[in-house]
Amino acid sequence: MSLTALGLIVLAGLIHAGWNIAAKKAGGDARFAFFSALLMMLVWAPLGWWVGRDDVPGWGHVEWLLVLASGVLHVIYYVILLRGYRKSDLTVVYPMARGTGPLLSSLVAIVLLGEQISALGVAGVAAVVGGVFLIAGGPGLLRAAHDPVARQRVHKGMVYGVVTGVFIASYTVVDGYAVKVVLMSPILVDYMGNFVRVALLAPSVLRDLPTARQLWHAQWRYALLVAVVSPVAYVLVLFAMQQAPLSHVAPAREVSMLFAALIGGQLLGEGDRLARLFGAMLIAAGVMALALG
Repeated sequence: MSLTALGLIVLAGLIHAGWNIAAKKAGGDARFAFFSALLMMLVWAPLGWWVGRDDVPGWGHVEWLLVLASGVLHVIYYVILLRGYRKSDLTVVYPMARGTGPLLSSLVAIVLLGEQISALGVAGVAAVVGGVFLIAGGPGLLRAAHDPVARQRVHKGMVYGVVTGVFIASYTVVDGYAVKVVLMSPILVDYMGNFVRVALLAPSVLRDLPTARQLWHAQWRYALLVAVVSPVAYVLVLFAMQQAPLSHVAPAREVSMLFAALIGGQLLGEGDRLARLFGAMLIAAGVMALALG
C-alpha cells in the first residue's frame, strides 16, 4: 500500500468516526437517513454536475446497475446502523460493524477478484479484526453476563453490528469493482448512488409528514454535518481503492476505530475505555502491517 493510499485512509477514518458520533447523538431512524441523503444531494450538487457532465451521458447499463446496487446497499447499511445506535452503544455497534465488514470484503476480494495478500497482510487483517472485536466485547461482555438488561443491550449491539458489517462488505465490493474494474469516478459512484438513497427513503418521511417535520427541526444540524463530511470520507476511500488492493484498503479503513475509541467514549460517556483503547492499538498495528504487506 502506498503512502498516498494510507494517508487517504487515515484522513477518511478520522472523518468517518466523527460523522458516526454525530449520527449516534442524533438518535435518528430512516427519516434521519433521508434528511442526510437529501442534504447531501443538495450540498454536493455543484461538484456532482461538474464531474458528471461529460461522464454520465456515456454510461451504459453496467454503470447504472452498479449505481443502483450501491444505492440500495448503502440505504440498508445506514438504516440498520442507525437502528443499532438506538438500541445499543456506539462502542459496541460501530466496532462490530467495522470489524465484520473488512473481514468479509477482504475474503471476497481475494477469492472472487483474484487479489493477492502476503503473510504480513494476513496478520494485519487478523489484528484489525481482533482489535475490533475486543473493543466490542472484552470485560463488558463478562459483566453483562450477570445483568440481563446490560447483556441484552450488548447482544443487540453485536447483532446489529454484524448485520451492518455484512452490508459494509457488500457495498465495498460493489463500489470497489466500479472504481477499479469499470473505472468509474469515485465521486460519481457516491453522488449518483445518493439519488437512489433519496428515492428509497422518501416513503419513510411521506407516511407521516407532521412527525417528520418535528424530527427535522430536532435533527437537521446533525443531518447537515453527516451530509457535508460523510461523502468526503467515503470518496477518499474509493480513491485509495484505485491505488491499492481492496483486500488491504477495506481492513485499513478500521483506523477510524482509533478515533472512535478516543473521541466517542469521551463524548458519549461509554465505559471500558482501557480495553477498547487496547483494541484500537491492535487495529493500528494491523493497519501498519497492511501498509507494509
